[in-house]
Amino acid sequence: MLTAGWLIAAVVVAVLITSWITFTVTRLDRLHARVDAAQAALDAQLVRRAAALLHVAESSVGVLSDSERARLERVSETALSASLDDREGAENAVGRAMIDLAGQHADLSPSAVEELREAGTRVLIARRFYNDAVRDTRALRARRMPRLLRLAGHRTMPRFFDIDDTLPVYEPPGGSATHEEISR
Repeated sequence: MLTAGWLIAAVVVAVLITSWITFTVTRLDRLHARVDAAQAALDAQLVRRAAALLHVAESSVGVLSDSERARLERVSETALSASLDDREGAENAVGRAMIDLAGQHADLSPSAVEELREAGTRVLIARRFYNDAVRDTRALRARRMPRLLRLAGHRTMPRFFDIDDTLPVYEPPGGSATHEEISR
């Protein structure tokens, strides 16, 4: 027969386990919500970057050749209409187009350069936030007890978003960019 001490100990252990499971499930839900919010923010910044490149291509009639403008428009439109599976490749193409544009045309308007630089910086930051959220979620889901108890439910494991988001260096007309301009 169980004594009162063993019964109280069993109840305390059950309460502690239930509290830990509740805490872990809540944390997983918050982390998945963080991934979803970061993914929405990243998507918005990727759309903004592709739209900025499209805007520069459309507004640079005298600066860019027709074939360059057509290529930039095609790359931008591909990125804007890409599905989630094809998104990384399309966004890498946008990044390469921005780097090519920066290397070949120092005579772009300052507003176009600033628009591209700001859009690229925002993508860099949004991607870091997203990948941090994915890393934290995957780390908690990889632990033994959440995995064994299937605390994540039927949610899919979030994937990292890996693109080359190197920021291009735009040189001002008539000279090279200073360190201060590059680090902006």
